Amino acid sequence: MGEPVTGFDDFVDIIKAAGEATRLRLLALLSQGELSVKDLTDILGQSQPRVSRHLKLLARAGLVVRVAEGSWAYFRIAETGGRADFVRRLVGEIDPEDPRMTHDRLALERVRKRHREQAEAYFSRIAASWDTIRSLHVPESALEAAIVQAVGANDMEHMIDLGTGTGRMLELLCGVYRRGTGIDSSREMMAIARAKLAAASIFHAHVQLGDISRLEPDIGPADLITLHQVLHYFDDPGTIIEQAAPLLRKRGRMLIVDFAPHELEFLRKEHAHRRLGLSQGQMEGWAGAAGLEISGFEAFPKKGAGKDLTACLWVLSST
Repeated sequence: MGEPVTGFDDFVDIIKAAGEATRLRLLALLSQGELSVKDLTDILGQSQPRVSRHLKLLARAGLVVRVAEGSWAYFRIAETGGRADFVRRLVGEIDPEDPRMTHDRLALERVRKRHREQAEAYFSRIAASWDTIRSLHVPESALEAAIVQAVGANDMEHMIDLGTGTGRMLELLCGVYRRGTGIDSSREMMAIARAKLAAASIFHAHVQLGDISRLEPDIGPADLITLHQVLHYFDDPGTIIEQAAPLLRKRGRMLIVDFAPHELEFLRKEHAHRRLGLSQGQMEGWAGAAGLEISGFEAFPKKGAGKDLTACLWVLSST
């Protein structure tokens, strides 16, 4: 049994909120991942004001969570606590072959297919510059294998991926966390991330719009925070580390992947890099200022001569 949902009177309100056909369908849909209001109106075939009204009632009861992204809004079921357990048990009692469930499942598949197609179109538009950057990296398989090894197989409650981009870290490490959160400031990248997570059936992770230089404390705590090829876009990477550190649980870790110092000036002009790599000395100083210590380091120089980049993996640990 999970923890109690709430007191008697509040529980009556929760039952009332969930005990309506459209709202029950919404809970079943959102249990499969976060969706926008537009997605939900398309799936249910109902007007936006009507769907929004139902969502407001569910949010007021604490059964779903609303995440505002400018003029957009995404919803997901409550992730922790008695209400989350209640929703999972409730949805688990519904016959998946019920005609309404079948209708909604097929409609959800169509919506996700549309999302994938939109994301792929965007990815195609940036393919030229994306491939230029990727060609400078160490082969991804080697670096990703090192990331998986550094994280280990220990089961953790919460992972936060800052500057999540296409959500690759959430996808790569999906087997070690129970709840994943990706933060990014690009709507286009989040569309890619959402499509990839849905395609991989990773429903225990979500992405949300946010500025990682102004982190909200309520997104934590986390057992693991990842910053994968992110810090070189900031003038002062140390401030990002210092802001993220308080989100870590005791004995939590921060995993950082970035370039070693280099002289490829075109990355500033063509790809908006602010820092041309990060040194070991800089990382030691930033970690110390944030109350962390470097507990692991590995460098991945690209094989061959020339002006290739070296990728570095740092593991920072809270004390």
